[in-house]
Amino acid sequence: MGIVTPTNKEVLGFKGLHLYHSGVSNCAMRVRMTLEEKKLAWTSHHLDITKKEHITAEYFGINPNGVVPTLVHDGVVIIESDDIIDYIDQTFPESALRPESSEDLDEMYWWMKSAGAIHVKAVKTYIYYHKMQGKMKQSDQQRQAYEKLQTNKELVEFHNASSKGFSVADAKEAEQTLDHFFEKANTRLTHQDWLVGEQFTLADITWVPLHFTLSGVGYNFAQFPAVQAWANKLHARESFAKAILQWCPIF
Repeated sequence: MGIVTPTNKEVLGFKGLHLYHSGVSNCAMRVRMTLEEKKLAWTSHHLDITKKEHITAEYFGINPNGVVPTLVHDGVVIIESDDIIDYIDQTFPESALRPESSEDLDEMYWWMKSAGAIHVKAVKTYIYYHKMQGKMKQSDQQRQAYEKLQTNKELVEFHNASSKGFSVADAKEAEQTLDHFFEKANTRLTHQDWLVGEQFTLADITWVPLHFTLSGVGYNFAQFPAVQAWANKLHARESFAKAILQWCPIF
């Protein structure tokens, strides 16, 4: 369930819910939204990832991937946003954000895992190409410092690729992957209000930050009207305003 043993022992003494996050991170958005849906009190540890505040030995000692978000609950460290929101929902079951049937539960987890599976190759690549291209160059010293800390091969490769710049082909491949999943979501949402079953679940919380951030870089949601209508409903929720717009008014 994403639980890790930190080498930075400072966090082992934390009491309550502590979240390491960034305003612009879609992964952090879904964790904040889950906390707000549950109306849970939490302590913010904000890291400005645009200033690389997360690339430190201290933070890698908490999250071995050096990414946000990281949740610390009474000294227990959980990484990966899908695992974090699942942990929150199971640990604080009031106002459940999961369906009751096993079939719908499997479907919810499929949507959650799918978002994680395409995060680097599709979501981040598309966003970086359209928003960050040419702004991510780094010196050899910066690259070496990052690679000394980072042991996740996929993240090292992405870090190097984003520094060099993504190609038109990279961006097109990412867009095609996104199109595939949003077309599937559009088909589903044409016939029902939410991604899974008849209730708002962690699946919706997982995907609405992707809509928000991708919209901000010009992804064409006009081709998926049911997805756009679904997103509009989610934008009206108090949790969306507090978890997303208050931290990132415009992406």
